[in-house]
Amino acid sequence: MKALQFTGSLPRYALTLALGRVSRRAYWGGLSCLELRDIPEPELPGPDWAVVRTRYAGICGSDIGLIRLETSPTASAFSSFPFTIGHENTGRLEKVGANLPPDLGPGRRVVVDPLLPCSVRGIDPPCPPCRAGEFGHCENFALGGLAPGLLIGGCRDTGGSWSPFFLAHKDQIFPVPDDVSDEAAALTEPLAVSLHAVARAVRHGAPASGREDTTLVIGGGVIGLGVVAALRYLGDRSRIIVLARHEHQAKIARVFGASEVVLTSGPWAAPKTAAPEAGEARDRLSGLAGWEERLGLILGTGFHRPLLGRPIPSTGAGRVFECAGSVSALDAALRFAAPGGEVVLAGLAATPKGIDWSFIWRKELRILGTFCYGLEAVGQDGRPTAGRGQPTFRMALDLLASGRHDFGGLITHHFRLEDYRKAIATVLDKRSSKVIKAVFDFG
Repeated sequence: MKALQFTGSLPRYALTLALGRVSRRAYWGGLSCLELRDIPEPELPGPDWAVVRTRYAGICGSDIGLIRLETSPTASAFSSFPFTIGHENTGRLEKVGANLPPDLGPGRRVVVDPLLPCSVRGIDPPCPPCRAGEFGHCENFALGGLAPGLLIGGCRDTGGSWSPFFLAHKDQIFPVPDDVSDEAAALTEPLAVSLHAVARAVRHGAPASGREDTTLVIGGGVIGLGVVAALRYLGDRSRIIVLARHEHQAKIARVFGASEVVLTSGPWAAPKTAAPEAGEARDRLSGLAGWEERLGLILGTGFHRPLLGRPIPSTGAGRVFECAGSVSALDAALRFAAPGGEVVLAGLAATPKGIDWSFIWRKELRILGTFCYGLEAVGQDGRPTAGRGQPTFRMALDLLASGRHDFGGLITHHFRLEDYRKAIATVLDKRSSKVIKAVFDFG
C-alpha cells in the first residue's frame, strides 16, 4: 500500500533547510524528508489490537509544522523513523483481535485516540500520570512494547492515517454514533484538542484579573473554532472575541458563538482612528496595526507608549486561548492578556524567537500549556466534577452527536493521497483557497 512517510534522514533534513530558504516547496519536494512509499499492509500484532481502514485523514497544523521542519528537535526523542504521518482519523475496523469487545467488530465505524501511553505500550503498572488519567503526561512514550512515539503518526510500529490502513489498540478505539457522519467524525481529534484546552482551563479555576467576563481566542483555524464551540458547549457565558485572519473563518466563528471577531488582514483590519483626532492621541497610537487598534477598542483598553517599541495595552482579556501556533499569535496573547490573567497555549509554537516574555512577570500571567487529551473532570455546565472524568474523545463525539453545529461542513477540501503536494500547498494558502479543514479521502 502507499503511505506518506517522514524519513528522518539527517542529510535530507539539512538539505531541505537550506533549499527552504529559496522556496517553501522544497519542504515537500523530491529531496525532502517527506516521501510517498510502498509499504506492507499492517498485520495484527496481538489480541488487543485492530487494523483500521482509513476513510478520512485530516491535515493539521502540527503535520504542516513537521513537514516544514518547524517542530522542536526535542520531539525526535519521542519518534521512531521512518513513520507514516497522520493522527486525525476516522475509518472502519478491518481486522480485530480476540480481546476486543463485541461492539467493535469488523466494519464498525470508529475514531482512534492517537496517544500511545502506558496501556497501549503494555506497561503495567502504568506510570503515575496515566493512573491519574493524564495520558498526555505519560512518562513512557519511548518505552514498552512499541517503538518511541507520542502518537500514531509518529511511531513506525503503528503507522498513521496518511495511509489506507493503520493499527490501533483496543483502548484507543471509540465507536462513532450512528447520527454522526464520517465527515463530522473526522473532526473528532481536533475537537478533542479544543475541548481538552477548555476543560483544563476550567479545572484550574478563574483567572485572578477580575476580567473573566472576556475571553480572547487567537486563531480562526479548526482548533480556534473548536475552542469557541467548546466554550459555549460547556456553558461559558463570557464575551468571546476571536482574532482571525480571514473572513471565511470569521463567519464560522460567529456561528459557533463568538461575540466579536477582529480580522488581522483585509479591509476590516484597517485602522479606525480618525485623522482629525490626531495630536497627542494619534501619536500615542502610532505604531499600532489596524487590528490592534480595533481589538483595543473592543476590549476598552488604553495604550502606553514606551521609549522604544510598540504601544502596550493597559489591560486586556481575562483569559486568552492561543490557538494559531505562531510567533505573532503568541506575542498577541501575552500583550492582550489582562494583568493577573491566564494564557492557555493550545497552538504549537515550537521554538519561538523574538517574543517579549516580560509581560509574564510584569502582569503576573498564568501560563497553561495543553497537549492532546485525557480524562476530563468537567460537566456540561462548565464546572469541575468529582471522580476521574470521561475521555475527551467521548466528550467530543457527544458534542458532534448533539447537532449543535455542522462540524462536517468544516471539511472544505478533499485530496487523494497521491496529490499530497497540492494538498499541502492548498493548506498553506488559506487566503485564496479559503480552506478550513483539508483531508485525505480514501473513499
